Amino acid sequence: MKLKGKIAAITGGSAGIGLAIAIAFLREGASVVIMARDAAKGAAAVEQLGGDERSVFIKGDATVQADIERFVDGTIERFGRIDILVNNAGGAGELLPLVDLTDESFDYTMKLCVYSTFWATRRALRPMIEQQFGRVINISSVEGKIGKPVFSSYTAAKHAVNGLTKSTAQEVGTDGITVNAICPGLIITDIIKANGPATAKAMNLTFDEMVDLFSQESAIKQPNKVEQVAETAVLLASDVGAGITGATWSVDGGTAPY
Repeated sequence: MKLKGKIAAITGGSAGIGLAIAIAFLREGASVVIMARDAAKGAAAVEQLGGDERSVFIKGDATVQADIERFVDGTIERFGRIDILVNNAGGAGELLPLVDLTDESFDYTMKLCVYSTFWATRRALRPMIEQQFGRVINISSVEGKIGKPVFSSYTAAKHAVNGLTKSTAQEVGTDGITVNAICPGLIITDIIKANGPATAKAMNLTFDEMVDLFSQESAIKQPNKVEQVAETAVLLASDVGAGITGATWSVDGGTAPY
């Protein structure tokens, strides 16, 4: 019960990493509010989380500022406070060589990864400062530390998330608030299964070849798991993690060099 009584808000919480974090937080005693675009998936996630008063779904699009702010405000309205913010929503528009990227695709990736994190964090920080406690956990990526062909927009966005993490941590460190990023490596989630073949094609690879390539870049030679990211999030959200801030934690099987 490392998070007993805490209130956590998780964007992109209906599947994959976000849902795994919600499950882990509930197990440790927190109440969770999740946001996602798809109402049906959100309702199904709440049922998977137990369907009781400790799990709530708010429909919203992470690329829309008003939805992000309504999500943070809705968490506070429902539970009276917000202790933990997990900026998990992310992804990319088209993953293509830079010369083929459109402004619209690049802008979409920035909104989904960077602006959503900025909007949610800014909205949550004032109540966290008032209560002199908070945990902000940004789900970044191994691409926040390295680069890959056709990943230029996503790599730029995740590097920005890591920079935002470091500077924000310096601003609120004396207010009892920690701000950290987790940088997962390859994890075969549903969204990777859905979008991965197109990405692999842009790299002139099959999906299986792309998975093998990314796996071989790591020390463990295999993909990571959502549960590994979730347990890292529990550590950073707990009292044990109070001395950790401004950090970018790699959960990538040893892929990134730092």
